[in-house]
Amino acid sequence: MPVKNRFAELHDDITAWRRDFHAHPEILFETHRTSATVAEKLRAFGCDEVVEGIGRTGVVGVIKGRSTASGKVIGLRADMDALPINEQTGVEYASKTPNAMHACGHDGHTAMLLGAAQYLTETRNFDGTVVVIFQPAEEGGGGGREMCKDGMMDRWGIQEVYGMHNWPGMPLGSFAIRPGPFFAATDLLEIEVEGLGGHAAKPHETIDTAVVTAHIITALQTIVSRNADPVGNIVVSITSIESSSKAFNVIPQRVNLMGTVRTLSNDLRDLAEKRVTEICEGIAASFGAVARVNYRRNYPVMVNHNDQTEFAADVARSVSGQCDEAPLVMGGEDFAFMLEERPGAYILVGNGDGAMVHHPEYNFNDDAIPAGCSWWAGLAEQRMPMAQ
Repeated sequence: MPVKNRFAELHDDITAWRRDFHAHPEILFETHRTSATVAEKLRAFGCDEVVEGIGRTGVVGVIKGRSTASGKVIGLRADMDALPINEQTGVEYASKTPNAMHACGHDGHTAMLLGAAQYLTETRNFDGTVVVIFQPAEEGGGGGREMCKDGMMDRWGIQEVYGMHNWPGMPLGSFAIRPGPFFAATDLLEIEVEGLGGHAAKPHETIDTAVVTAHIITALQTIVSRNADPVGNIVVSITSIESSSKAFNVIPQRVNLMGTVRTLSNDLRDLAEKRVTEICEGIAASFGAVARVNYRRNYPVMVNHNDQTEFAADVARSVSGQCDEAPLVMGGEDFAFMLEERPGAYILVGNGDGAMVHHPEYNFNDDAIPAGCSWWAGLAEQRMPMAQ
Protein backbone atom coordinates (compact mmCIF):
# COMPACT_ATOMS: atom_id res chain seq x y z
CA MET A 1 0.00 0.00 0.00
CA PRO A 2 1.71 3.26 -1.08
CA VAL A 3 1.93 5.72 1.80
CA LYS A 4 4.16 8.68 2.41
CA ASN A 5 7.63 7.53 3.50
CA ARG A 6 7.71 10.07 6.29
CA PHE A 7 4.84 8.28 8.03
CA ALA A 8 6.75 5.02 7.96
CA GLU A 9 9.55 6.87 9.76
CA LEU A 10 7.10 8.42 12.26
CA HIS A 11 5.09 5.24 12.77
CA ASP A 12 6.71 4.27 16.09
CA ASP A 13 6.30 7.79 17.49
CA ILE A 14 2.66 8.06 16.44
CA THR A 15 1.97 4.59 17.86
CA ALA A 16 3.47 5.66 21.18
CA TRP A 17 1.24 8.75 21.25
CA ARG A 18 -1.80 6.64 20.46
CA ARG A 19 -1.05 4.14 23.22
CA ASP A 20 -0.48 6.93 25.72
CA PHE A 21 -3.91 8.36 24.86
CA HIS A 22 -5.35 4.86 25.13
CA ALA A 23 -3.95 4.35 28.62
CA HIS A 24 -5.40 7.68 29.80
CA PRO A 25 -8.94 7.90 28.37
CA GLU A 26 -11.14 10.88 29.17
CA ILE A 27 -14.91 11.19 28.82
CA LEU A 28 -16.96 13.82 26.97
CA PHE A 29 -15.63 17.35 27.66
CA GLU A 30 -13.22 16.19 30.38
CA THR A 31 -10.38 15.73 27.88
CA HIS A 32 -8.04 17.98 29.85
CA ARG A 33 -4.94 15.78 29.71
CA THR A 34 -5.53 14.80 26.08
CA SER A 35 -6.17 18.39 25.00
CA ALA A 36 -3.07 19.66 26.80
CA THR A 37 -0.93 16.95 25.21
CA VAL A 38 -2.30 17.75 21.75
CA ALA A 39 -1.66 21.48 22.19
CA GLU A 40 1.87 20.86 23.47
CA LYS A 41 2.73 18.71 20.47
CA LEU A 42 1.21 21.14 17.96
CA ARG A 43 3.36 23.94 19.41
CA ALA A 44 6.44 21.73 19.34
CA PHE A 45 5.77 20.89 15.67
CA GLY A 46 5.78 24.61 14.85
CA CYS A 47 2.14 25.32 14.09
CA ASP A 48 1.58 28.98 13.28
CA GLU A 49 -1.19 29.24 15.86
CA VAL A 50 -2.50 26.92 18.58
CA VAL A 51 -5.68 27.77 20.47
CA GLU A 52 -7.15 25.79 23.35
CA GLY A 53 -10.63 25.96 24.86
CA ILE A 54 -12.66 25.98 21.65
CA GLY A 55 -15.91 24.16 22.37
CA ARG A 56 -14.84 24.03 26.05
CA THR A 57 -11.88 21.63 25.69
CA GLY A 58 -11.26 21.51 21.94
CA VAL A 59 -7.91 22.42 20.37
CA VAL A 60 -7.28 24.13 17.03
CA GLY A 61 -3.94 24.34 15.24
CA VAL A 62 -3.20 26.48 12.17
CA ILE A 63 -0.58 25.47 9.60
CA LYS A 64 0.20 27.82 6.73
CA GLY A 65 1.64 26.48 3.50
CA ARG A 66 4.77 27.77 1.80
CA SER A 67 2.35 30.03 -0.02
CA THR A 68 -1.15 31.17 0.94
CA ALA A 69 -1.88 32.94 -2.35
CA SER A 70 -4.71 30.54 -3.17
CA GLY A 71 -6.68 31.81 -0.18
CA LYS A 72 -7.90 28.25 0.45
CA VAL A 73 -8.48 27.03 4.00
CA ILE A 74 -9.44 23.45 4.84
CA GLY A 75 -10.25 21.93 8.22
CA LEU A 76 -9.21 18.43 9.29
CA ARG A 77 -11.04 17.08 12.35
CA ALA A 78 -10.31 14.26 14.81
CA ASP A 79 -12.25 13.38 17.97
CA MET A 80 -10.50 12.86 21.32
CA ASP A 81 -12.99 11.46 23.86
CA ALA A 82 -13.44 7.94 25.19
CA LEU A 83 -16.42 5.86 26.36
CA PRO A 84 -17.66 4.85 29.85
CA ILE A 85 -16.68 1.19 29.39
CA ASN A 86 -14.40 -1.06 31.44
CA GLU A 87 -11.68 -2.31 29.12
CA GLN A 88 -11.14 -6.05 28.56
CA THR A 89 -8.37 -6.09 25.96
CA GLY A 90 -5.52 -7.24 28.22
CA VAL A 91 -2.99 -5.07 26.34
CA GLU A 92 -0.08 -3.63 28.29
CA TYR A 93 -1.22 -0.07 27.58
CA ALA A 94 -4.83 -0.72 28.67
CA SER A 95 -6.86 2.01 30.34
CA LYS A 96 -5.62 3.08 33.75
CA THR A 97 -8.98 4.76 34.47
CA PRO A 98 -11.90 2.68 35.78
CA ASN A 99 -15.03 2.80 33.60
CA ALA A 100 -13.30 4.71 30.83
CA MET A 101 -11.91 3.24 27.63
CA HIS A 102 -10.99 4.24 24.10
CA ALA A 103 -13.46 1.74 22.67
CA CYS A 104 -14.12 3.67 19.46
CA GLY A 105 -10.61 4.47 18.26
CA HIS A 106 -10.61 8.19 18.95
CA ASP A 107 -7.12 7.67 20.37
CA GLY A 108 -6.09 6.53 16.90
CA HIS A 109 -7.88 9.40 15.16
CA THR A 110 -6.14 11.95 17.39
CA ALA A 111 -2.73 10.35 16.95
CA MET A 112 -3.09 10.13 13.15
CA LEU A 113 -4.07 13.78 12.83
CA LEU A 114 -1.14 14.74 15.06
CA GLY A 115 1.14 12.75 12.77
CA ALA A 116 -0.28 14.53 9.73
CA ALA A 117 0.17 17.89 11.50
CA GLN A 118 3.83 17.15 12.17
CA TYR A 119 4.40 16.24 8.52
CA LEU A 120 2.52 19.29 7.23
CA THR A 121 4.49 21.67 9.48
CA GLU A 122 7.74 20.09 8.31
CA THR A 123 6.98 20.20 4.58
CA ARG A 124 4.35 22.93 4.09
CA ASN A 125 4.07 21.68 0.52
CA PHE A 126 0.74 23.33 -0.17
CA ASP A 127 -0.65 26.72 -1.14
CA GLY A 128 -3.18 27.67 1.51
CA THR A 129 -3.94 27.05 5.16
CA VAL A 130 -4.72 23.84 7.06
CA VAL A 131 -6.70 24.04 10.30
CA VAL A 132 -6.37 20.89 12.42
CA ILE A 133 -9.34 20.41 14.74
CA PHE A 134 -9.21 18.21 17.85
CA GLN A 135 -12.72 17.81 19.21
CA PRO A 136 -14.00 16.62 22.59
CA ALA A 137 -17.34 15.00 23.38
CA GLU A 138 -18.25 13.21 20.18
CA GLU A 139 -19.76 10.35 22.18
CA GLY A 140 -23.04 12.04 22.98
CA GLY A 141 -21.91 15.45 24.20
CA GLY A 142 -22.08 17.32 20.92
CA GLY A 143 -18.55 18.67 21.01
CA GLY A 144 -18.70 19.39 17.29
CA ARG A 145 -21.75 21.56 17.83
CA GLU A 146 -19.99 23.41 20.67
CA MET A 147 -16.88 24.12 18.58
CA CYS A 148 -19.08 25.51 15.80
CA LYS A 149 -21.05 27.62 18.31
CA ASP A 150 -17.74 29.08 19.46
CA GLY A 151 -17.32 30.48 15.94
CA MET A 152 -14.54 28.16 14.82
CA MET A 153 -15.50 28.13 11.13
CA ASP A 154 -15.63 31.91 10.77
CA ARG A 155 -12.71 32.65 13.10
CA TRP A 156 -10.28 30.71 10.91
CA GLY A 157 -12.13 31.12 7.61
CA ILE A 158 -12.55 27.38 7.11
CA GLN A 159 -14.03 26.70 3.67
CA GLU A 160 -14.17 22.89 3.66
CA VAL A 161 -13.92 20.32 6.46
CA TYR A 162 -13.01 16.62 6.48
CA GLY A 163 -13.31 13.82 9.04
CA MET A 164 -12.33 10.16 9.35
CA HIS A 165 -13.32 7.11 11.40
CA ASN A 166 -11.65 3.72 11.66
CA TRP A 167 -13.88 0.76 10.79
CA PRO A 168 -13.33 -2.79 12.09
CA GLY A 169 -14.14 -5.47 9.54
CA MET A 170 -12.82 -3.42 6.61
CA PRO A 171 -9.43 -4.50 5.23
CA LEU A 172 -6.59 -2.77 7.03
CA GLY A 173 -5.77 0.61 5.49
CA SER A 174 -8.56 0.46 2.92
CA PHE A 175 -11.10 3.27 2.53
CA ALA A 176 -14.85 3.60 1.98
CA ILE A 177 -17.13 6.61 1.59
CA ARG A 178 -20.51 7.60 0.20
CA PRO A 179 -22.11 10.91 -0.85
CA GLY A 180 -25.28 12.25 0.74
CA PRO A 181 -26.77 10.93 3.99
CA PHE A 182 -24.21 8.65 5.63
CA PHE A 183 -24.67 8.50 9.43
CA ALA A 184 -28.10 8.72 11.04
CA ALA A 185 -29.74 11.40 13.12
CA THR A 186 -29.74 10.27 16.74
CA ASP A 187 -32.66 11.34 18.91
CA LEU A 188 -33.18 10.53 22.58
CA LEU A 189 -36.36 9.29 24.27
CA GLU A 190 -37.44 9.57 27.89
CA ILE A 191 -40.93 8.25 28.66
CA GLU A 192 -42.60 8.25 32.06
CA VAL A 193 -45.68 6.07 32.46
CA GLU A 194 -47.78 6.77 35.55
CA GLY A 195 -50.71 4.64 36.67
CA LEU A 196 -51.99 3.55 40.05
CA GLY A 197 -49.74 1.31 42.09
CA GLY A 198 -50.95 -1.35 44.47
CA HIS A 199 -50.75 -4.94 45.63
CA ALA A 200 -49.84 -7.45 42.93
CA ALA A 201 -52.57 -9.78 44.21
CA LYS A 202 -55.20 -7.10 43.52
CA PRO A 203 -54.49 -5.86 39.99
CA HIS A 204 -58.12 -4.83 39.55
CA GLU A 205 -57.55 -2.09 42.10
CA THR A 206 -54.59 -0.67 40.15
CA ILE A 207 -53.72 0.83 36.79
CA ASP A 208 -50.90 -1.55 35.95
CA THR A 209 -47.99 0.42 34.55
CA ALA A 210 -46.11 -2.76 33.67
CA VAL A 211 -48.90 -3.83 31.30
CA VAL A 212 -49.20 -0.30 29.86
CA THR A 213 -45.45 -0.18 29.28
CA ALA A 214 -45.43 -3.56 27.53
CA HIS A 215 -48.10 -2.35 25.11
CA ILE A 216 -46.20 0.88 24.46
CA ILE A 217 -42.91 -0.90 23.73
CA THR A 218 -44.59 -3.27 21.29
CA ALA A 219 -46.60 -0.53 19.58
CA LEU A 220 -43.56 1.70 19.10
CA GLN A 221 -42.21 -0.87 16.65
CA THR A 222 -45.18 -0.20 14.37
CA ILE A 223 -43.57 3.15 13.55
CA VAL A 224 -40.95 1.18 11.64
CA SER A 225 -43.23 -1.55 10.27
CA ARG A 226 -46.47 0.34 9.59
CA ASN A 227 -45.84 4.11 9.53
CA ALA A 228 -42.51 4.59 7.78
CA ASP A 229 -41.98 3.96 4.07
CA PRO A 230 -40.50 0.44 3.82
CA VAL A 231 -37.58 1.75 1.74
CA GLY A 232 -36.74 4.33 4.40
CA ASN A 233 -34.19 3.87 7.16
CA ILE A 234 -35.42 4.12 10.74
CA VAL A 235 -34.70 2.41 14.04
CA VAL A 236 -36.72 2.77 17.27
CA SER A 237 -35.10 1.12 20.30
CA ILE A 238 -36.10 1.12 23.95
CA THR A 239 -32.89 0.55 25.86
CA SER A 240 -33.82 0.97 29.53
CA ILE A 241 -36.86 0.10 31.68
CA GLU A 242 -36.98 1.04 35.35
CA SER A 243 -39.97 0.96 37.67
CA SER A 244 -40.64 2.70 40.96
CA SER A 245 -40.84 -0.70 42.67
CA LYS A 246 -38.29 -3.46 43.10
CA ALA A 247 -40.66 -5.78 45.01
CA PHE A 248 -42.15 -9.05 43.75
CA ASN A 249 -45.59 -8.22 45.08
CA VAL A 250 -46.02 -4.53 44.15
CA ILE A 251 -47.48 -3.10 40.94
CA PRO A 252 -45.43 0.06 40.42
CA GLN A 253 -46.89 3.53 40.35
CA ARG A 254 -44.42 4.63 37.66
CA VAL A 255 -42.24 3.11 34.95
CA ASN A 256 -39.50 5.11 33.23
CA LEU A 257 -38.22 4.21 29.77
CA MET A 258 -35.24 5.44 27.81
CA GLY A 259 -34.40 4.82 24.20
CA THR A 260 -33.23 6.18 20.88
CA VAL A 261 -34.61 6.86 17.42
CA ARG A 262 -32.34 6.77 14.36
CA THR A 263 -33.36 8.17 10.98
CA LEU A 264 -31.66 9.13 7.72
CA SER A 265 -34.06 11.86 6.56
CA ASN A 266 -35.75 14.86 8.15
CA ASP A 267 -39.17 13.63 7.00
CA LEU A 268 -38.74 10.34 8.87
CA ARG A 269 -37.40 12.23 11.87
CA ASP A 270 -40.53 14.39 11.99
CA LEU A 271 -42.75 11.32 11.57
CA ALA A 272 -40.98 9.44 14.35
CA GLU A 273 -41.30 12.28 16.85
CA LYS A 274 -45.00 12.69 16.09
CA ARG A 275 -45.83 8.99 16.27
CA VAL A 276 -43.80 8.30 19.42
CA THR A 277 -45.78 10.93 21.27
CA GLU A 278 -49.14 9.84 19.86
CA ILE A 279 -48.57 6.15 20.59
CA CYS A 280 -47.32 6.63 24.15
CA GLU A 281 -50.00 9.10 25.16
CA GLY A 282 -52.79 7.22 23.37
CA ILE A 283 -52.02 3.78 24.76
CA ALA A 284 -51.55 5.10 28.28
CA ALA A 285 -54.87 6.93 28.10
CA SER A 286 -56.66 3.81 26.91
CA PHE A 287 -55.68 2.09 30.18
CA GLY A 288 -56.43 5.11 32.33
CA ALA A 289 -52.74 5.90 32.77
CA VAL A 290 -50.66 8.90 31.73
CA ALA A 291 -47.52 8.93 29.56
CA ARG A 292 -45.16 11.89 29.52
CA VAL A 293 -42.78 11.92 26.55
CA ASN A 294 -39.54 13.89 26.37
CA TYR A 295 -38.31 13.57 22.77
CA ARG A 296 -34.94 15.28 22.33
CA ARG A 297 -33.35 15.85 18.95
CA ASN A 298 -29.66 15.19 19.31
CA TYR A 299 -27.24 14.77 16.37
CA PRO A 300 -28.63 15.55 12.89
CA VAL A 301 -28.17 13.32 9.85
CA MET A 302 -24.54 13.49 8.73
CA VAL A 303 -24.61 14.38 5.04
CA ASN A 304 -21.49 14.21 2.85
CA HIS A 305 -21.28 16.85 0.11
CA ASN A 306 -20.92 15.48 -3.40
CA ASP A 307 -17.85 17.35 -4.68
CA GLN A 308 -15.91 16.96 -1.45
CA THR A 309 -16.84 13.26 -1.26
CA GLU A 310 -15.41 12.61 -4.71
CA PHE A 311 -12.26 14.53 -3.82
CA ALA A 312 -11.85 12.61 -0.54
CA ALA A 313 -12.28 9.35 -2.48
CA ASP A 314 -9.65 10.42 -5.02
CA VAL A 315 -7.17 11.10 -2.21
CA ALA A 316 -7.99 7.71 -0.67
CA ARG A 317 -7.36 6.01 -4.01
CA SER A 318 -3.99 7.77 -4.26
CA VAL A 319 -3.08 6.24 -0.87
CA SER A 320 -4.48 2.70 -1.09
CA GLY A 321 -5.35 2.24 -4.77
CA GLN A 322 -9.09 1.96 -4.12
CA CYS A 323 -12.02 3.49 -2.27
CA ASP A 324 -15.20 1.43 -1.88
CA GLU A 325 -18.78 2.61 -1.44
CA ALA A 326 -19.53 2.66 2.27
CA PRO A 327 -22.78 1.29 3.72
CA LEU A 328 -25.35 3.50 5.36
CA VAL A 329 -24.70 3.69 9.10
CA MET A 330 -27.48 4.02 11.66
CA GLY A 331 -25.01 5.18 14.29
CA GLY A 332 -24.66 8.90 14.94
CA GLU A 333 -21.71 11.21 14.34
CA ASP A 334 -21.54 14.82 15.50
CA PHE A 335 -19.25 15.75 12.62
CA ALA A 336 -22.74 16.34 11.16
CA PHE A 337 -22.75 19.78 12.82
CA MET A 338 -19.56 20.78 11.00
CA LEU A 339 -20.95 19.53 7.68
CA GLU A 340 -24.05 21.67 8.24
CA GLU A 341 -21.79 24.74 8.44
CA ARG A 342 -19.30 23.94 5.67
CA PRO A 343 -19.10 21.55 2.71
CA GLY A 344 -16.97 18.53 3.38
CA ALA A 345 -16.84 14.76 3.68
CA TYR A 346 -16.32 11.94 6.16
CA ILE A 347 -14.51 8.72 5.27
CA LEU A 348 -13.95 5.28 6.82
CA VAL A 349 -10.49 3.70 7.07
CA GLY A 350 -10.16 -0.05 7.55
CA ASN A 351 -9.12 -1.30 11.00
CA GLY A 352 -8.84 -4.96 9.94
CA ASP A 353 -10.32 -7.88 11.85
CA GLY A 354 -11.22 -7.56 15.51
CA ALA A 355 -13.94 -6.47 17.90
CA MET A 356 -16.35 -3.79 16.72
CA VAL A 357 -16.32 -0.31 18.18
CA HIS A 358 -18.04 0.24 21.55
CA HIS A 359 -17.00 -3.25 22.65
CA PRO A 360 -14.77 -3.81 25.73
CA GLU A 361 -12.33 -5.89 23.65
CA TYR A 362 -12.00 -3.35 20.82
CA ASN A 363 -8.56 -1.93 20.08
CA PHE A 364 -7.44 0.47 17.37
CA ASN A 365 -5.01 -1.19 14.95
CA ASP A 366 -1.77 0.79 14.88
CA ASP A 367 -0.94 -0.63 11.45
CA ALA A 368 -3.68 1.65 10.04
CA ILE A 369 -1.70 4.75 11.08
CA PRO A 370 0.34 5.28 7.87
CA ALA A 371 -2.78 5.10 5.66
CA GLY A 372 -4.76 7.49 7.86
CA CYS A 373 -1.93 10.00 8.14
CA SER A 374 -1.30 9.87 4.40
CA TRP A 375 -4.96 10.59 3.67
CA TRP A 376 -4.97 13.60 6.01
CA ALA A 377 -1.81 14.99 4.45
CA GLY A 378 -3.00 14.21 0.93
CA LEU A 379 -6.12 16.30 1.45
CA ALA A 380 -3.97 19.38 2.01
CA GLU A 381 -1.43 18.75 -0.71
CA GLN A 382 -3.96 17.76 -3.37
CA ARG A 383 -6.65 20.35 -2.54
CA MET A 384 -4.12 23.18 -2.35
CA PRO A 385 -1.22 22.16 -4.66
CA MET A 386 1.82 24.37 -5.00
CA ALA A 387 2.17 26.10 -8.37
CA GLN A 388 4.68 24.32 -10.60
